[in-house]
Amino acid sequence: MRGKKTTRRKKRVARLLGALVLLLPMFLSACSAGLHDYNDILVTRAIDGDTIELADRERVRLVGIDTPESRYNAKLARDMKSSGRDAATIIAMGKKASDFTKMLVEGKRVRLEFDVERRDRYGRLLAYVYLPDGRMLNAELLREGYAQVYTFPPNVKYIDKFLRLQREARENNKGLWR
Repeated sequence: MRGKKTTRRKKRVARLLGALVLLLPMFLSACSAGLHDYNDILVTRAIDGDTIELADRERVRLVGIDTPESRYNAKLARDMKSSGRDAATIIAMGKKASDFTKMLVEGKRVRLEFDVERRDRYGRLLAYVYLPDGRMLNAELLREGYAQVYTFPPNVKYIDKFLRLQREARENNKGLWR
């Protein structure tokens, strides 16, 4: 009898250790992700109007908005088809949106706020970006007409505010809406 108990105990311990070995990497990854402070982080560059890069080399896609493309790519063709505008016009608007984003965030410290999903399918952080003065970059791009509302559920925290800002920009012929 004693031999069976010892064998069972050894098997239980072995299973427990095996489970710990399998779960440890996930636990450590979750811990390190939670340690990163996105309340005060430096923006090193604006990649385009709706994507920025942080000092830790993380890329952030501004959630809830979309700016025109500033270079030739597959999305530019879709933008041309949906807007009825030519490539040169869209690229010019994309460069203005990109310049606006650069002016507001490059070399500055920002705060990130997340919605339901933290990352997109490309591994970029999905965030609302707050400027040093407390304004939200996503909202400023809409307010000035450099972006349009582009949401994917479940990331719809500010949809009503964003739709209102887009409508006001359109009514005032700002940016894209000229």
